[in-house]
Amino acid sequence: MKKIGPILLSSLISAILAIVLFKYFDEPQQVIYRNNPRPAYTNATSDNINVPSDQRQFLSSSPTNFIAAAEKVSPAVVNIKAIETIDFRFWSDNNSYGSFTGSGVMISPDGHIVTNNHVIEEGDEYEITLNDKRKFEAKLIGSDPSTDLALLKIKANRSFPYINFGNSDSLRIGEWVLAVGNPFNLESTVTAGIVSAKGRNIDILKDQYSIESFIQTDAAVNPGNSGGALVNTNGELVGINTAIITRTGRYEGYSFAIPINLVQKVISDIQDYGVVQRGMLGIGIEEVTDELAKTLKLKEVEGIHIKKIEEGGGAEDAGMQIGDVIIKVNGFKTKTIPQLQEQVARHSPGSMMSITYIRNGSKKEIEVMLKNKHKNTDLVILENQSHQILDDLGFECRDLNNEERTNLKVEGVKVKSVYRGSRIARTNMDPGFIITKINEEPVIDLLSFVDQINKAEDKIMLEGVYEQFDGDYFYAFKK
Repeated sequence: MKKIGPILLSSLISAILAIVLFKYFDEPQQVIYRNNPRPAYTNATSDNINVPSDQRQFLSSSPTNFIAAAEKVSPAVVNIKAIETIDFRFWSDNNSYGSFTGSGVMISPDGHIVTNNHVIEEGDEYEITLNDKRKFEAKLIGSDPSTDLALLKIKANRSFPYINFGNSDSLRIGEWVLAVGNPFNLESTVTAGIVSAKGRNIDILKDQYSIESFIQTDAAVNPGNSGGALVNTNGELVGINTAIITRTGRYEGYSFAIPINLVQKVISDIQDYGVVQRGMLGIGIEEVTDELAKTLKLKEVEGIHIKKIEEGGGAEDAGMQIGDVIIKVNGFKTKTIPQLQEQVARHSPGSMMSITYIRNGSKKEIEVMLKNKHKNTDLVILENQSHQILDDLGFECRDLNNEERTNLKVEGVKVKSVYRGSRIARTNMDPGFIITKINEEPVIDLLSFVDQINKAEDKIMLEGVYEQFDGDYFYAFKK
């Protein structure tokens, strides 16, 4: 015990001495406080907030204000069940039913709903489930496979919650957005992410006149969320969620939405005309590469190179030439093909577009009148209504030529093509089928055939022949 006391005392003295020496030789630590400047949100209106000149005044809102936006938007995002009726025995009530689900966005108080075409294209009937679990029937107003959009209308005379349109042109890379869906009747799902890119083409739409200029985000979008809303943090609709890139079938960090400025044009045309009025420049194009930029002696590797001028198109009428490089359309830069396509797709035949382009190293500007695919400015209404009817069913037809009439000794129309996944495709009809009767009435030509389809009430039975096979064939479906 006598030895322990001196040891403890010696340890205590050593510790005190070490602290004194450390304090004496150590430099005093400096703590620097920096007052963070008040955040200059680009929607700010206060005079004492300095908004940088490169920021615009109409961005969404405070970039982390998700709660208000989610509460505002969720009631207007619905679940859509597309019900397919399959007749195994056509003239009986022995039917089978399949269904496909997705999301939709109500855009007006009377119950108009925007969704993806691929959500509803398999259906004959449509059931809408609201966020509060109320259910309604809806009818299809029209669809546009080239942009993968469709418009439905709830069959009810009442007021519904809806989302206001924003401005997809104002979206900036890095801006916060919310993806809101209503999948599998789980009520609304809300995920957050940022805008990763704009004007993306992922080559998923196979229509001849497809327009892909997607907004890319990292907001989680899973099966059942297709057709849902992409909104900014002010709760404004800036896109319709459409696709993901995945190897597993689940979300992996890449989701894509149709910009709302393009959506507005498409659904307005569907409401007004039943078909999209698509203006075209009448050119064949390719993006400028580094090699092409060197060949054309361009200062920058950007723009759209014209490699073909269609005869009778708007570009030819305006004097554009092969080799011109388009760099702006109506003041918008066109660095990529999707950017050019989106800008043109927002306008109808007869619209004038300002085109800025480079020719032989010189910058020029010209006004071009857009035309339709028939190289005129007529509204595509009456002529295309017949084709639209056949498109909606899922096939293309033409009149028989004289040789076919003579060899087969029949009157009717010939099926040129059958669209994959359509109602006609589900009957197992093949291209080349010659339709001679519809619901036991003779088919004379294409116009009368379309008229007969219009007059048919519900069920349709097509009878006909194949040139290479003997006997009559029958295909049945619901209108």
